Amino acid sequence: MSERPGGNRDRAGPAAASGSGVQRALVRLNERTVVIGYRFASWLLGVVPLAVSLPIAGGAMRLAYALWPAKRRIILANASHILGRPIDDPIVERLAGRVYQTYGRYIVELMRLPSLPDRAPAAMMDSRGARGVDAFAELWGRLRAEGRGIIALSVHIGSIEALIAGMAARGFPTYGLADDSSYPELYALLQAQRRRWGVEVFPWKNMRRVFSVLREPALLGLLVDWGYRSDGVPVRLFGDWTTLPAGPAVLAAKTNAVIVPIVCRRQPDGRFTAEWLDPIEASGSGPGEIALVTQAIAYAIEAMVRPAPEQWYTFKPIWPATPGEAATLAARAVPATTPEASSATMTPDAGGVSA
Repeated sequence: MSERPGGNRDRAGPAAASGSGVQRALVRLNERTVVIGYRFASWLLGVVPLAVSLPIAGGAMRLAYALWPAKRRIILANASHILGRPIDDPIVERLAGRVYQTYGRYIVELMRLPSLPDRAPAAMMDSRGARGVDAFAELWGRLRAEGRGIIALSVHIGSIEALIAGMAARGFPTYGLADDSSYPELYALLQAQRRRWGVEVFPWKNMRRVFSVLREPALLGLLVDWGYRSDGVPVRLFGDWTTLPAGPAVLAAKTNAVIVPIVCRRQPDGRFTAEWLDPIEASGSGPGEIALVTQAIAYAIEAMVRPAPEQWYTFKPIWPATPGEAATLAARAVPATTPEASSATMTPDAGGVSA
């Protein structure tokens, strides 16, 4: 059984009701402060030249790295897993510092977008290449003719904004999922910005909309690097046990959609290039199939991250904190990830995955 919010208010008396009102007011004040701060910073970065704002952002991120030990430990732990080196290795420490630096640049570029023309994010994208956005059109045309949607799966690398704007600008019906539970006013502000580019982003809990988009068919963008959860699907990522969400594999199985990993990386000239990897098919929704497809996604993440690990802006733990947790995942994964469990195949390589 569960209680509705406020179910104890009458028994707790006026003090609880008053406290609840004060708490709501404080939450609202905090949200308004964040939104006003975001608007002001966005305006300021829109008028200050990049030659000024980028060095300031770099300095601020170096300061954050030094003064925020909890986040620093997370970045160091993630970098340690990526590189396969001890957490106190100087190479790991250098990578962690570079993650902060590149994230500072990303924040400046993100907050400047409202002051730029609508087509500016798409113009930042170089669409050429054998696996670029232009080449993606052939894959999309074939799947659309079959009535199949695409789950465009990615992680926080480079610029998600440039990626989705670039896809929409080239005529692909582009949608995304987001969490609207924190700072709803800021969420609405950011979604209005994305609508300018022809991209619709809706709350992840709206499953009816999720299924309708994939059956349209269309492109549905999903990010899968939201942090380690013990109840996820056990996978090996950069050789170490962790979990990834089952959602992409389940959605693909239930809607006949195809999972296409796609990444957007910054280039030395400041522009971005997109690269899509081999499509991943889900032929069933049984535990073995979900496990194998999710492992294929893990291989795709490795291929996305490995060329430019400093561009992976993940400030949450991606792997479990203790060897004991990792051992538990390994034991739980063994029955579900044997090749006999499914007809899918997984091929880890530098260029993509196949399933």
